[in-house]
Amino acid sequence: MTEVELAEDAAATSASNRAGVYLAVLQLAFTLMWTVYVIFLPKLAASVGIAPSAVIVILMMDQLIFTVTDTAMGIVADRISRVVGRLGLIVGLLTAISCIAFVAMPFVAGNGPNAQAALIALIAIWAVTSSALRAPPLTMLGKYGARPKLPLLAALVMLGYGLAGALSPYLGVALREIDARLPFILSSVVLLLVALALSRVERGLVAVAAREGRPKLAPAKPLGRVPLLFIASMVILALGYQLHFSINSAPFFLRFAKPADLEWLMPVFWIGFNIAMFPASIVTRRRGGLVVMGFAGLLGAVAVLGAELAGSLNVLIVAQFLAGAAWGCMLMSAVAAALAIGETGAEGKVTGLVFSALALATFARMAAVAGGLQKLPDYAPLLYWAPVACWSVAGAGLLVLAASRAQRGSPATSS
Repeated sequence: MTEVELAEDAAATSASNRAGVYLAVLQLAFTLMWTVYVIFLPKLAASVGIAPSAVIVILMMDQLIFTVTDTAMGIVADRISRVVGRLGLIVGLLTAISCIAFVAMPFVAGNGPNAQAALIALIAIWAVTSSALRAPPLTMLGKYGARPKLPLLAALVMLGYGLAGALSPYLGVALREIDARLPFILSSVVLLLVALALSRVERGLVAVAAREGRPKLAPAKPLGRVPLLFIASMVILALGYQLHFSINSAPFFLRFAKPADLEWLMPVFWIGFNIAMFPASIVTRRRGGLVVMGFAGLLGAVAVLGAELAGSLNVLIVAQFLAGAAWGCMLMSAVAAALAIGETGAEGKVTGLVFSALALATFARMAAVAGGLQKLPDYAPLLYWAPVACWSVAGAGLLVLAASRAQRGSPATSS
């Protein structure tokens, strides 16, 4: 390489890395906002006369909205990203609307039962507009980021998600007695300030892509069989995660620890998640997202089995760490694979489908909890072993799919 080519390559890498760090902060801010919402929703609902048993119905409504709007926002991102700066502008506008609705929630709830409909309306507006903060920003990485760096960029972005997961138990304790208005305002201001910088990040990535002489973005093509199988597998993997972490993990720890210890033990999963993604991104770059997802699914199934059969707290901690590491590898490689579908022009659509899969799995887990399945003798064993089945079946299926593509000579980096 000449000095000019080395300088251009360094500039492209630097711009892509800055975008990855920025999007990690964006995901961290948004996920912490969601955590604040979940912590205070029971109090807000009670203020307007909504029964505690109905809170989970509201949360399920949120997930159904995300399931639809995440994909819709991804499709819109594919279409509007052709005009430089427009995607960042629209995301900033929708974020402003989202933050206004979010800040208004505790103030409206303070008006009592007469504000019940208004609170539900604000929640719906917030859920719809907040979808702009997931697939659309990531779409820019797939369309303009340095392509060899996509796995590392996906790991950076998911780091924000993982850090928020690790902080959630501590936020639940720290914010328990605080007036809801303060954290709602602070989280909204932080998120809005971060989101308003998106246009600048977008222009930086576009400038790098232009210097590299990349062709103009092509119209999105219909998804083929492989992306659809990839999304179906993502739904199964996400369901396994939801059932293991959200339903089974706390009871596992309570076999050996006290309830007060959970705030220190539950983040072990997220520590493994955050640590494993970066070395796994190197393997993803060389072998492809499907391969890493498949192997991580099988390894995660073994880790979950170890957690279920653990005979001591130390063994359980190790198993939870490995399960979190496996989920981190699955999610990072899934995002990297979705972003790598550059030849179809459907990065936004596929990334949106990945987030829709996560929302659909969350809805299924909430429905199981709302139905009390974990308390029914006939269904409790099913929920107990379902994570192992989900991760092992989906992992094996993804490896078969990857082998099939390798035999046909398809690119390893694509999903």
